[in-house]
Amino acid sequence: MIKIREMTINDYDGSIELWKRTEGMALSNADSRDSINYYLNRNIGMSFVCVDEEKIIGTILCGHDGRRGYIYHVAVDPKYRGQSLGKKLVENSLKKIELAGIDKCHIMVIADNEIGNKFWTRTEWIRRDGIILYSSK
Repeated sequence: MIKIREMTINDYDGSIELWKRTEGMALSNADSRDSINYYLNRNIGMSFVCVDEEKIIGTILCGHDGRRGYIYHVAVDPKYRGQSLGKKLVENSLKKIELAGIDKCHIMVIADNEIGNKFWTRTEWIRRDGIILYSSK
């Protein structure tokens, strides 16, 4: 039975395994167990996993900085795509962002991530042009 529930650090191993085999997903040191644990504790109740029995088949990391919400690592196992699971994960996180008083949320998608870009376009998110992202490292 497929269900969506809040992500906990106990979901890390299944989540990182899914992220590593998700085409277009970029991982870094910020995806270590300690970093994800910190993120989940800082943004309690905003990130979710989709599970089939106990197997993690979908994820979303979500949080905010007090002004804007941010979504990371929306992933659905290829065998389970086409069932609106990604959309449902996003809807759950956006409800939590709204409850926190945040009215705008962003997702950064790598330009050549074909699957990710198609998903966000299909779900009617607005692609922002004219913004250049700089990173310190």
